Amino acid sequence: MSELLKQNNEYKKWLLALKLRVKQTQLKAAVKVNSTLIEFYWSLGEDIVNRQAETTWGSGFLKQLSHDLMAEFPDIKGFSKRNLELIRQWYSYWSRDQLIAQQAVAQLILIPWGHNQQIINKCKDTHEALYYIKKTIQHGWSRSVLTHQIESGLFKRQGKAVTNFSETLPAIQSDLAQQTLKDPYVFDFLSLTDDYNERELEKGLIKHITQFLLELGAGFAYMGKQYQITVGERDFYIDLLFYHAGLHCYVVIELKLGDFEPEHAGKLNFYITTVDEQ
Repeated sequence: MSELLKQNNEYKKWLLALKLRVKQTQLKAAVKVNSTLIEFYWSLGEDIVNRQAETTWGSGFLKQLSHDLMAEFPDIKGFSKRNLELIRQWYSYWSRDQLIAQQAVAQLILIPWGHNQQIINKCKDTHEALYYIKKTIQHGWSRSVLTHQIESGLFKRQGKAVTNFSETLPAIQSDLAQQTLKDPYVFDFLSLTDDYNERELEKGLIKHITQFLLELGAGFAYMGKQYQITVGERDFYIDLLFYHAGLHCYVVIELKLGDFEPEHAGKLNFYITTVDEQ
């Protein structure tokens, strides 16, 4: 029975989606674990900024504070002078705009301290920073994923994808599909030669499949390259096939270099129809 179940397509599809859900849950749990600490950091940052503004304790204030706190709590690395400076910088970054700060505080505590630091160090303004906070919470991004998304310019690229999802999918799915796909995709991590061909592009994407999946967005699971489908007595091969757990559908990718030709769409539609039927 177990061998038959392993070969059952419906079971395999469900298991794949289930594994993805488990991993996403693990990430979300890890992202939220420091909520109480971040809330304390916010209040500490506020205290530091206010005390330095209202008193004449001098430039050695943070050094002395760090010494006293670490004497009492020697195992807490967060009380180093450097981290106290970062806490002050972080609080000051957000508190400049009270309207934004009010929106941000409740979300800042939902992401780890390292994430908070990456965001204020790499984002040009609080609007961009708030965008990445929301995305981190929504997708449960690790710090490396967050850094990749910021450095690849997701804030500027999100929502620019040109699609016809609103016409071809039910309304309840079209918004989700529109948000999931973004344009243009950033493939600078592939390090391909200037005159690469379609097969080299495919190999580059597979070699860096983790980063490629990050570029596609949350919910994509890799099914295979040169994925074989059979129609009648003929075999055809899909360049890349993915499954999207959120949309509950397969995503077919056909790699082409050069300008778009009408026959490209015809071939892609043929693949999509065949995958749906099989």
